[in-house]
Amino acid sequence: MRDLGADAMPPAPIPVVHPPAARYSLHFWVRYSLMEYVRFMWEHGGYLIRRRRIRRPMGLYLRIKSTLAAATHFVLLRRGRRTYEFTIDQHGIVRTSDTGVTLIGWDDVARIRTYTNGFMMVLKRGTLPIPFRCLSSKEVDAMKGIAAARAAGELQLRGSV
Repeated sequence: MRDLGADAMPPAPIPVVHPPAARYSLHFWVRYSLMEYVRFMWEHGGYLIRRRRIRRPMGLYLRIKSTLAAATHFVLLRRGRRTYEFTIDQHGIVRTSDTGVTLIGWDDVARIRTYTNGFMMVLKRGTLPIPFRCLSSKEVDAMKGIAAARAAGELQLRGSV
């Protein structure tokens, strides 16, 4: 069998970097409290229940159950004792803690929602809350810009369109 060379290789995904998206870059640290995390999950559970059009009393039951499950996992995994370092830019999200490094590409981010306590990155598998208290006013504006760029499709790989 002969070597077909580089022409036989599938094209690698190339990041699409638009000028508005390229200027946003964030670097911050987060240490969640239990009550803050519960508020995020309570609000996000309400969003999911409204989106699925589940009515009362089942909606309230599911919201309480999911929030209690999230709080239990928070305590059991000792997330309140960990400090997370985040780097967010046009390439994706890097989350570092004492348990390791997590790399999240923009193709894994389904949407970015704004809640009363901060931003919630809704991933294909899970969520990533980002409290307002960890961001300066310029960083909040940058995060809104990142959310707008993500919604416009600027932060993704060409191969995933």
